[in-house]
Amino acid sequence: MFRERRQWIGEMLREKAFVSLDELKNQFPHVSEMTLRRDIEYLEERGEAIKVRGGARSTRSVTAQTDDPYLCRLNENIRSKILIAKAASAMLEVGRSIFVDSGSTVQQIVPFVPNERFTFTTTNPQTALELCRIGQPMVNLVGGRLDRDYQTVSGMQAMKFMEDINIDIAFLCPSGLSAESGFTGGNYNECQLKREVIKKARTSVMLIDSSKFDRTLPYTFCNLSDVDCLICDAPLPDKLYEAAKRDGVNVIVAE
Repeated sequence: MFRERRQWIGEMLREKAFVSLDELKNQFPHVSEMTLRRDIEYLEERGEAIKVRGGARSTRSVTAQTDDPYLCRLNENIRSKILIAKAASAMLEVGRSIFVDSGSTVQQIVPFVPNERFTFTTTNPQTALELCRIGQPMVNLVGGRLDRDYQTVSGMQAMKFMEDINIDIAFLCPSGLSAESGFTGGNYNECQLKREVIKKARTSVMLIDSSKFDRTLPYTFCNLSDVDCLICDAPLPDKLYEAAKRDGVNVIVAE
């Protein structure tokens, strides 16, 4: 029976971009919600679904638009990004001012955000909309120039906006990390804004998957010594681990 149920869910995800838990409960009224969630996790492991808040997204809905570099990044290493984001979500605190940048790993936090009174600030319009849909969180969207490829707001207006924002905890994503160059990115304006965020944040948390280890892009926006916590999906290479240990960075390997 469970094989037929999972096959039905898989077929629905081939036809639709999103299948909600409510739909599944209506279709299978005698099956518990926990079992349906396990079905989604099974399909996620097979690469047929992406587990999100309230249901599952079809992987086809993401991979079908491969001409968009932003969507390509969003679909890379999905499993690792979800694990990292889930670990990061444990650091969320009600009543705090939280910054989330436009990195594709940070965006995976949204399904794990409870419906509580958080205050979020983000440079990503889509993330802002998804956080608003949760209900109680208050969301600030940084103003400025919207970059199509990176789906982020940056530039002088964004920098001025950040001057008036206090940040308790900042979640950021680099495009690369090396012992020599620190945390790097390929967009100058975005890196400039990340620098400002790190200066203002009481706690800076960097989210990075292992594909970005020992990778260097043109612009450094901070070094290991500038961050408080690093969350990744695999142990750091020896050189990076020693540097993080020396700089007192709390390294969390998400499992």
